[in-house]
Amino acid sequence: MLNGFLRLTNLSCSSKHICKNAIYRNLVTQAKALTIRNKIVNEAEKIVGYPTSFLSLRWLLNDEIANIISHIKRLIGTNHPLLASARGLLLGNEIPTWGLIVLLISKAGGLPKDVSEIDKDIMAGILHSQRVLAEVTEMIHTSNILHNSILNISQNNPQYSDLNFGNTLSLLSGDFLLSSSFKELAGLKNQEVNELVSACLRDLTEAAFIEPRDEQNRALPAKPLKMQTDIVIPNEFGTKPLKIKDVLGNAKAEWTLRHFLGTASLLAKCCQGALKLAGHSDNFQKLGYIFGKNMALAWKANEDLEAFQLNKDGIFDLVAAPVLFHLQHDPAFYDEILKGSQNIEDCDYKKMREMIHCGPALKLTQDLKQELVENSIEVLQQFSDSDARSALINIVKVW
Repeated sequence: MLNGFLRLTNLSCSSKHICKNAIYRNLVTQAKALTIRNKIVNEAEKIVGYPTSFLSLRWLLNDEIANIISHIKRLIGTNHPLLASARGLLLGNEIPTWGLIVLLISKAGGLPKDVSEIDKDIMAGILHSQRVLAEVTEMIHTSNILHNSILNISQNNPQYSDLNFGNTLSLLSGDFLLSSSFKELAGLKNQEVNELVSACLRDLTEAAFIEPRDEQNRALPAKPLKMQTDIVIPNEFGTKPLKIKDVLGNAKAEWTLRHFLGTASLLAKCCQGALKLAGHSDNFQKLGYIFGKNMALAWKANEDLEAFQLNKDGIFDLVAAPVLFHLQHDPAFYDEILKGSQNIEDCDYKKMREMIHCGPALKLTQDLKQELVENSIEVLQQFSDSDARSALINIVKVW
């Protein structure tokens, strides 16, 4: 009996040792991948003329934004989402700026021969108007992150005053960036590009109203449909809204719709707009849209996967691809989701994480990411060979 106990103890210790080794290897792999990614981004930035971090520095160092940032320290200790958003914006995150992608697709598309020397950056081979659109893309993307940091707060909350102050900062700073972006956009004097970017804002707004949601307006997945059919979210190259009938409850279609409206629409339409500014044909502009859509969704799928790595714990996005795919695999899993119907923090994330790891959801998410990556590269192959195209392919492959 004692020998049996010792064998079980040794087995338990061995399992823990194997798990620690796996986590260590995973961390080392992530560190190497980050180094490669940084190198690729640095090389891509040289192609378009200067580091695209300057796209955000111009407004980040603006007096109004600098004043707002100085007040954020009051939120320390309140757990307000604006703290995490500000940290990510100031320190940078792991994906390239969206402005860089718009600049690269602009250069990959090339410029018409009859363009005036005054209208283009001769060294970078990009129109000044395309550079402005890249800044606008980055500002709208950032303003959306800040607006999503707003909380619904009860007046009975002991931290009501500080949390409400955080909401004020999120709202005003997001509004400032949004209004500044449209001031820049108006300067382009291109009505068709204005309409495309306006459609992006409509999509961002629609994404915030797709139900169900908890009391903080954070997204919850819809109840899975008994019959999962293959529904394709169509490309909308104009300004018409997407229809969502029969999409909710269908794992892949729901994930695609939510994250297209919430993020990918902006990159898709701004890539399309960048090619429009250079006077390319409608069909060529559509390639920019398809590339931006697939690339943004591929990034999102990768982000969803990273939340389920061995060294990760805590809460995760309940409309992430692995969650939706696991619901498709095991509809009873929805009972765990319903625990967060009032507040998503009420869910048992440790239990849910273990259940997802035991099912096919992570493999399905990896397959989805690979499909989106291949779609992006297939589109880029239709562009002329250039340093910008190669840089985009490298970025797609390493994320």
